[in-house]
Amino acid sequence: MKSWTLSKIAVPAQSVLAPSLATADFADCYLLPDPDPGRDLLSIWLQLSGRTPAWMGALMRLRNRVVRLVGLKDLGGLAAQTGGKPAEHFRIGDRLGIFTLEERWPGELVLGDRDKHLHVRLSLLRLTQPDGGSRLALSTVVHEYNRLGWLYMAVVGPVHSLIVPLMLRQVMRQLRRERRA
Repeated sequence: MKSWTLSKIAVPAQSVLAPSLATADFADCYLLPDPDPGRDLLSIWLQLSGRTPAWMGALMRLRNRVVRLVGLKDLGGLAAQTGGKPAEHFRIGDRLGIFTLEERWPGELVLGDRDKHLHVRLSLLRLTQPDGGSRLALSTVVHEYNRLGWLYMAVVGPVHSLIVPLMLRQVMRQLRRERRA
């Protein structure tokens, strides 16, 4: 990780999520360092999500309690509980924390969660930089299906835009400390 910076960017045009942007109700993307350019993206996702800060876990537990009251599902925690299962053994349709593995390409990983209210998709895309290095684009695209999906995103969208950069910065700092140790 040569450069440790996090920046908000548009969802990259080369992402498999890009064609769905025209009908999306919410979309954002963060560009972050690639912690290990030689590793596959699912391994990196497991590494990143496995370092979810405790405060994010607490927010997810609160979210799950509140949304059950209005008929939305309890998603559990963000981090995938793999039981030691290596990344290469996961298949399309497998659950990874709050998301399901939807697509897996050499340069992009797509996770999602769909119910009758909305479809959330997350992409982890490796972008090659002019200097030969790489960065990761972490995109979120949401399609709302009804009023409850709209209401949910009216609350979660602004919160998402605040907590995701905070969480990513904290995870990246932790990875940097681990590499130095």
